[in-house]
Amino acid sequence: MEITCHGLSNLSFNHPPTSVESAQCDSLSSQDQHYEDLDGFRDMCDLPVDIGDRRPTCLRCCRPQKVCLCPFLPVHPLEVSTCLYIVQHPAEESRALRTVPLLAACLPPGKCKVLVGRRFNEERNPELAAVCRDSGTLILYPGPDARNLEELVQNQDQDLVGDQDIKTVGRNVIIIDGTWSQAKDMFLRNALLHQPKQVQLSRSDQTSQYVIRSQPSNICLSTLECAAVTLSIIEKNEAIQEVLLKPLQALCSFQLQYGAQVHHSKEHLIRHGMYDKQMPKNKRKIKRMEKLISNQQICPR
Repeated sequence: MEITCHGLSNLSFNHPPTSVESAQCDSLSSQDQHYEDLDGFRDMCDLPVDIGDRRPTCLRCCRPQKVCLCPFLPVHPLEVSTCLYIVQHPAEESRALRTVPLLAACLPPGKCKVLVGRRFNEERNPELAAVCRDSGTLILYPGPDARNLEELVQNQDQDLVGDQDIKTVGRNVIIIDGTWSQAKDMFLRNALLHQPKQVQLSRSDQTSQYVIRSQPSNICLSTLECAAVTLSIIEKNEAIQEVLLKPLQALCSFQLQYGAQVHHSKEHLIRHGMYDKQMPKNKRKIKRMEKLISNQQICPR
């Protein structure tokens, strides 16, 4: 007992603590502080949490109410006979500046169906599978096997194509919604999407008005723009395109007013010497970039 008391008296009063004693004391102190921190954290956890409300959102255009685009939407949904199936990459679902909600807000319920995913098959997507098997379904995706949509519709009117179901071509149109690399991946990896007749738009005078997002080339269009041109051709009504583009123009105008910058296409940047990124060394990528400017050589091989 005396030894213990003597040790305590030495530690507390008579002698400076040894390094071991000091370490033990620091350890005890840090443990006490640790427990105090835990207690404080538990107290904080017991406090009521105020969840800040998100900005009020318009239910029709899915935009914040301060920048609601409903005044630029048609008063009544456009009457169309074509049904659009938007096969959307999951990454597009979380983007703030999307065009698909504006497209859906302009069309009657059931005329614009959005299917989100990367992979689609008969078992998980029976409705899409049935649509893909329908001879009247088209898929809008450019490529060497794609037919010109405008020519297809003209031939249908003139009854120059021998398909038995030619009068129903364009009853359903599938559009892939995503970046160009995402769309390519989805098209190549989904056998369902290879069943419909493949078509493409070839209006060389079309330039994207979606100036707040970058595009590979000047003629690359957003999903809403593709749908607008497609419906105007199939429905034979140019006014459809004008009505559908109105909210997109308003969206870009709002964003530019709030500090967004105009995004030129990669083609535009390369043509005008404004492309500030390092040029690729891979020959395949170089050829792909050269095609953006009509096969003009842009850097040495």
